[in-house]
Amino acid sequence: MDPLRVALAPIRLLVLDADGVLTDGQIYWSDRGEAGVAFHVRDGWGIRRLIEAGFLLAVISGRRSEALASRVQALGISHLHQSVEDKGATLAGLQAGLGCRIAETAALGDDEPDLALFAASAVRFAVADAHPSLLEAADYVTRAPGGRGAVREVADLLLAARSPA
Repeated sequence: MDPLRVALAPIRLLVLDADGVLTDGQIYWSDRGEAGVAFHVRDGWGIRRLIEAGFLLAVISGRRSEALASRVQALGISHLHQSVEDKGATLAGLQAGLGCRIAETAALGDDEPDLALFAASAVRFAVADAHPSLLEAADYVTRAPGGRGAVREVADLLLAARSPA
């Protein structure tokens, strides 16, 4: 049996970074501040399918963004943590509150602050265009870059691991 599928079978919680994972990492800035970010519709569909299948989803971001808050709410993600300095501590608190063990947690990230998420996750995903430190630490690197379908790719893998082989 595929080792990745075996590792994914117990996963109940998927933790996502925002910038560079749910978005392509670009922030459009005007003289009045943040002008916007873009989200991929396929990633949204993958998230909805995960939620419908009973997965828990969380977004832990080092930055605050009203666009992110709006998108997360529209998708039905229950757990959003913004302006987080210590992603590992935030994830540990979330896991404790949800009664979710490390063995039941997967994380998807793109840059060095996400290594703290990796440390508290059984399965570590990096987007295709992630920083080399995450590419090296990942159990699986998506074919798609951040903000361009990487979340959907991970969603498909998680859903496949729950279906009969």
